[in-house]
Amino acid sequence: MARIKESNMGETRFQRLLGHNVEVMHGWNRLGNVLEKDGLLTSELKEQVRRTLAQRNGCEYCKAKGKPDPEKFDEKTSIAVGFAEVFLVQRGDIPDSIFKVLQESLTEEEISELIAFISFITASQFFGAMMKLQSEGEMNTFI
Repeated sequence: MARIKESNMGETRFQRLLGHNVEVMHGWNRLGNVLEKDGLLTSELKEQVRRTLAQRNGCEYCKAKGKPDPEKFDEKTSIAVGFAEVFLVQRGDIPDSIFKVLQESLTEEEISELIAFISFITASQFFGAMMKLQSEGEMNTFI
């Protein structure tokens, strides 16, 4: 059980916790919808990054979809997931040498999208962890 009662607003348990402030919930959902879809980076790449982050960001609800699936990794996904793993350890203090690997493999636009996605997902997963949100069989593609 989460630390606070769910509101009546929202489609998922996560959204109903945010739904105590409908404007925040709608804004969060809009940004999530933009970031989760295919952009410069594929939604599948981002899902593997999300799964990677979920393993260490402390949100049981977010872990429910499982661990990253290396069989779905191509070169770009491997680099993005590797960067996410470094982020999890370094917490933003990314060495220039690691960032250079990104720059050799991704465009500046892709790097911007990846880091925005990692930042948003981390915030979402921290919210779930702080609220002690547990999965009860609800398996949504996104938060």
